[in-house]
Amino acid sequence: RLLPRAALQVWRIKWVLIILLLVDWWLVDLNLALVVTLRIILLASVFALLFSTTTQTEFNLALERLHVPYRFAFSLSLAFQSLDILGDEWQAIREAQHARGITINATGVKKVTHQLRELAALAIPAIVMTTKRAWFVTEAAYARGFDSPKRRPYYVIKMAWFDWALLCGSLALAGFLLWS
Repeated sequence: RLLPRAALQVWRIKWVLIILLLVDWWLVDLNLALVVTLRIILLASVFALLFSTTTQTEFNLALERLHVPYRFAFSLSLAFQSLDILGDEWQAIREAQHARGITINATGVKKVTHQLRELAALAIPAIVMTTKRAWFVTEAAYARGFDSPKRRPYYVIKMAWFDWALLCGSLALAGFLLWS
């Protein structure tokens, strides 16, 4: 059930992948171009699967368990959570502007250049709403003792036997693939 989501993420970066493949093929070699492109496809797919199966809290706790400073762990997990929120806000802004008669049809370069004013009508509310949200999150974090030196997590992640077995199996498979 997660493969369509990973495929969608790869589909979103198709033009970057095509340009990268062509530039690498032109400047270096076809083999290197294919290897680099396939690695980026794999990386995008793995990250799509990771963030589809992991909650923000689990991601934050895993980073803390890896001894990443809390400030960075919180910032990273909040940034990944904010991507979905920004997508929802962008959709709401598009619908509100569409109700006001502003429509964006990015079908051709000439149409897009003529609709820069309408694009600004979408971008300015998005910037204002994002700035407001960042301000509210900052105020809430500091009100709850974000920088407190005595801060302790409510929940701590612990490895179970299945986690260790899966990790050892993955390392054994990776070692076998590298060895052969």
